[in-house]
Amino acid sequence: MTAVRALQATYDRIAAVNDTYRAYVTLDPEGAMRSAEAADRARKDGQWLGLLHGMLIAVKDSIDTAGIRTACGSRLFADRVPNEDAPVVQRLRNAGAIIVGKASLMELCFGVRSTDMIGGQVRNPWNPAHVPGGSSGGSAVAVALGLCEGALGTDTGGSVRMPATFCGITGLRPTHGRVSNRGALPVSASFDTIGPMARSVDDVARMLVTMAGHDPLDPTSADMPLAADILSLSASVGGLRIGVPRHFYFDDIDPEIAQAVRNLAQTLGEAGAKIVAVDLLGAEVAHRYATTIILPDACEVHARALDERADDFSVQVRQRMIKGRDRSGVDYAAAERFRAEWRRTLRALFGEIDILLYPGSPFAAPPIEDGAHLEDSTRHATRFTYGGALAGLPGLSVPCGFTSTGLPIGALMEAAWGNESVLLRAGRAWQCATDWHLRRPAAA
Repeated sequence: MTAVRALQATYDRIAAVNDTYRAYVTLDPEGAMRSAEAADRARKDGQWLGLLHGMLIAVKDSIDTAGIRTACGSRLFADRVPNEDAPVVQRLRNAGAIIVGKASLMELCFGVRSTDMIGGQVRNPWNPAHVPGGSSGGSAVAVALGLCEGALGTDTGGSVRMPATFCGITGLRPTHGRVSNRGALPVSASFDTIGPMARSVDDVARMLVTMAGHDPLDPTSADMPLAADILSLSASVGGLRIGVPRHFYFDDIDPEIAQAVRNLAQTLGEAGAKIVAVDLLGAEVAHRYATTIILPDACEVHARALDERADDFSVQVRQRMIKGRDRSGVDYAAAERFRAEWRRTLRALFGEIDILLYPGSPFAAPPIEDGAHLEDSTRHATRFTYGGALAGLPGLSVPCGFTSTGLPIGALMEAAWGNESVLLRAGRAWQCATDWHLRRPAAA
């Protein structure tokens, strides 16, 4: 199929389902069609535009796109139209990608529900009464419903990995600093990273190779070359040491989720990996210390708006964010000291194992109308994802089953800093052995 025909078919599907699921907040049909026509001309002429030639991509609406509104899910930015693409978007375009439109998100990238104050409530593709995860909910839903082939999300404390878990797709949080954050709305600079989302590990890998690279104008960017073989890794896990925590990550969770993740471990063990039970001291308090840094950082980003435009925040986002002003400098310093010790603990652990494996969330996607405050629902959903973010680790979320109620289950793999290749290798092995990532919701 030509890129033009694929794009036309995608826009037809968007027209059919977007009013229900709200995956997209803004489309760019004219710009996308120009890119599709260019991709088809190049192919006809025997030219290759790059790793993403003709790939249909959704971009989270907190990442700048030239000439296309970037509202960040917030009334604060309802009329904002950037003049330039974020570097990561430009990298995608340079590799031949076609930007379909801007994916909806949780207001200001600040919660699990993905309530976009411009585009509306994003809904889970497997059951529209449930949340899609956040804050990159629209990106995950667009992939799951086949409204794009890949998507960009951002991840502060779990905002790529958790929507991937809740929507049954694959999502990668790269090592902090591997991908430029310039041109994306910040939440907490020492946590934030842009990450790729797609159905398969292979597509995520292609996107990562395109996105990654040092940006000297981004103070959080690191010069961290990717492994040369990242696109040609075998699906073998022979010799890999996979650590499964004894405690915390399997405490007080849905038994179906625990079993699905243990089944994943067993499958990789049968394929040649060594499964190791591990202890991870400090995991139970990592979330609290991460929050002590994230909330004040978010308050600093939006300091003037919190004081002068309070009515332009939703009540629950403002109530959650403003608690950052209750954290003292001493609290912040204590959290940073814990972070240093937490990294030391993980560095020692990754001397003994290659991958840490645990559930992406303690439960499946909750109902939208569950009565819980945004702060509480976000804290519970991200119980496991904040620890890796606090350390700046890379993390790969892969689908590994469904609950008895038909909602996706995701497993999270983490590795040492800069070692995305081992995650992609294990993820590829899992997806070669199973078809969970190929399952599609009825609306797709």
